[in-house]
Amino acid sequence: MRRFTQVDVFTDEVTFGNPLAVVHDADGLTSREMAEFARWMNLSETTFLSAPTDGRADYSVRIFTTRIELPFAGHPTLGSAYAWLEAGGMPNDPDELIQQCGAGLIRVRRDGNRLSFAAPPLIRGGAVAAEDLTKITAYLGVDNDQVVDAQWADNGPGWVALLLADLG
Repeated sequence: MRRFTQVDVFTDEVTFGNPLAVVHDADGLTSREMAEFARWMNLSETTFLSAPTDGRADYSVRIFTTRIELPFAGHPTLGSAYAWLEAGGMPNDPDELIQQCGAGLIRVRRDGNRLSFAAPPLIRGGAVAAEDLTKITAYLGVDNDQVVDAQWADNGPGWVALLLADLG
């Protein structure tokens, strides 16, 4: 039995943010056990905190969706840092936490009760292939002629950024 916390990220009002389940003391859990728990939680992401393997880090986190593991994602980074601190985590530097994840070491700054981070380098950037853009716009219900520009902006979750002609 392991303790977990459900965090509401990007808000100070319960049920108004992005929900995240954070499992504490996840050392010893297998990838399969983590994936199964994440599926059971049925949230966009569930994270698992453990001791870091890099001496520069304060803690390590693994991020799972209901289907895959991600090397990095934004709201899980902030929510995990918050849950780690609330559970008594003591960073080496009181103004900055160092999170170890699949994308490397992520610096999380503390400014009072606010947490922020600089995103890791892109895994993939640049233009989106025409066939990929066609699939994306079809999924979103957007006409291709509405797309002014499309660029990969992938630092973990696999994002594509679209600039549309208008909101209509």
